[in-house]
Formats: sequence, C-alpha cells, structure tokens
Amino acid sequence: MSWVTKTLSSSLGRKLIMAITGLSLVAFLLVHCGINACIFLNDGGETFNEAAEFMAKNFFIRTAEIGLFVGLIAHIIDGLMLWSANKKKRPVQYAVVSKDNSTWYSRSMGLLGTLLLLFLVMHLKHFWVVSRFTDVITGGQKTLFQEMQEVFASPVPVIVYVVGCISLAYHLLHGVQSAFQSLGWNHPKYTPFVKSFGCWFAIIIPVVFAAMPIAMHLGLIK
Repeated sequence: MSWVTKTLSSSLGRKLIMAITGLSLVAFLLVHCGINACIFLNDGGETFNEAAEFMAKNFFIRTAEIGLFVGLIAHIIDGLMLWSANKKKRPVQYAVVSKDNSTWYSRSMGLLGTLLLLFLVMHLKHFWVVSRFTDVITGGQKTLFQEMQEVFASPVPVIVYVVGCISLAYHLLHGVQSAFQSLGWNHPKYTPFVKSFGCWFAIIIPVVFAAMPIAMHLGLIK
C-alpha cells in the first residue's frame, strides 16, 4: 500500500482528494439548496420543516452526514496543504501576474476558502448545532423555520450570509471546473459542457442561498 500513501501525499494526490471531496460537497449543496428553497412556497415553513425533519431522522442520511463532515475536513486540510506548498514553491510573488493564464479568483482560492470557513462556522452555529445538539427544535419549542426567521430578523447575519454566498460563487466558479480537470475528465466533446455547468452552478446555487436570508429579512416569506 506504499504506492497509495505516496500518491495521496503527492501534489497530484492532494489535488485528487480536493476534487473528490469538492464534488461530494457540490452534490450536498444541490440537495441542501433544494430543501431550503422549500421556504419559497410561502406555506409558513410547513414543507420546509417536513423536509428538514426527514433529513434529521433518516438513518442513511445521518450516516452520510458523517461522511460529509469527514470529506469537508479533508477538503479544508488538503486545501491548506496545497496553499502552503504553492507558497513554498513561490515565496516571492511575481511583480506582474499574467491574467491570460488565470483569473483572480483562481489565484485567491485560499482567501475565498477562508471566508467560506468563517461563514460555515456561523451557519453551523445558527442552525446545525441548534437542531442537532439542543432540544430547541426536537423539543418542540420552535421549528427550524422559526429559527431562520429569528436569525435573519437582524441585518448582520443577512450581510454575512450574502458575503459568504458571494465567496461561494467564486469558489465554485473555479472549483467545479478544476475538480473535473484534476480527475482527468477532459475531452473536447465534454469540456465545454463541464465549463458551462460549472459556471451556471456557481451562479444559481449561491443566488438561491443568498435570496433566502434577504427575503426573510424583508418579510417576503412568512
């Protein structure tokens, strides 16, 4: 198994880990966005609460949740390792950065990832910790929809969430395409579709996520 360890510890191996964990998180974002978008039905959160309760009580989903967290941690650690390795290779920044070979957000994945991590910590504190480790939701004191209404009544979380969604958009704009490239899924026939999918995914998902706190804060969803 030494070849496995050697591969995974190499730059190529770390990029493969980033790609695999990144795509698993992309799949999660799609499901998470779909469930949260139920609030736009404007039925007092009934459909959203039912979907959230199903996700919280389903054995297979709870098991997958553990794997998701492991993948998230691996994605963060691997990203830091790649960032550190790149900094060591180039301790002094170039005087002029060629804009023909890369975009500013592809060169700023470390910063965007850090902003996302800070946003994620706030998001988990607001909703995941409350719904999983307290009896506020499970005890029937309030629903998850009501928790969202309380959190987004203040403009501060709304602003933080919108900034987080902007960071997510740029992170996905580079990350989705980069993941397919790292996995070697490049082909003249499929690459244009991958780029188009990555671009639209990076726009639609963050916009829907950002629209939720804004709509709640403005009282458009009740």
